[in-house]
Amino acid sequence: MSTAIIHRFWKMTVLLLVQLLVLNHVHLFGYATPIVLTYLTMNFERGCSRVALLLWGFVCGLIYDMFSNTMGLGMASGTLLAMLQPSLLKLFTPRDAADDMRPSFRTLGTHSYLLYAAFTILIYHAVFYALDAFTLRNWTTTLVAIGCGTAVAFLLVALAQTTVKERER
Repeated sequence: MSTAIIHRFWKMTVLLLVQLLVLNHVHLFGYATPIVLTYLTMNFERGCSRVALLLWGFVCGLIYDMFSNTMGLGMASGTLLAMLQPSLLKLFTPRDAADDMRPSFRTLGTHSYLLYAAFTILIYHAVFYALDAFTLRNWTTTLVAIGCGTAVAFLLVALAQTTVKERER
């Protein structure tokens, strides 16, 4: 097994534990829960295999769904985000970036990384809460849940990115 796979496995385990044990009990305004599992998918290298990316997003969402009783919402959102991640990363990556470039403040720049993080987190939360509501009857409630969950998850991901040291290559 490669050290990158082991490192990703431990990162996924830590993110899932933080999400399941702490953040699933945070309900902003009674219904918005921040989901930071996007951090795993966001930090895949630029030239990573799309199949590997989809598998990691699917498995991470599946485990989240099993322990939080969300019936496939995390799996669908995680798989969609994994499918869109290369395209989103391409929008914010300089043209001369290396194929194995990992998104971070250092590689993308602070402004580009924060925009990249905001878009990925917004997409994940929009899909998650839209599937959760599955109606347009209370669309304001769904929009507030998307906005609040995205804002808190964005702050937590930005904090994690500033505090976690990037591995040197």
